[in-house]
Amino acid sequence: MKVIVQVTEKIHSEAHINIPDGLSQDAIKQHIVDLYNSGKIATDFNIFHVDFESISAHIVKQSGEVK
Repeated sequence: MKVIVQVTEKIHSEAHINIPDGLSQDAIKQHIVDLYNSGKIATDFNIFHVDFESISAHIVKQSGEVK
């Protein structure tokens, strides 16, 4: 029997980055968004918490399978 299992989780990741001193709050937000959108901090993210949300399973009928 083949079963497809689907798990839904909420993953919390964090990255420790350096940003220039003296930026306003809006400039800090924009700098972080720009780094994220460019992919420059993607490799710095570490998963630090995962929340389980749901799990489901679907039985797949294979060819030649007897009921």
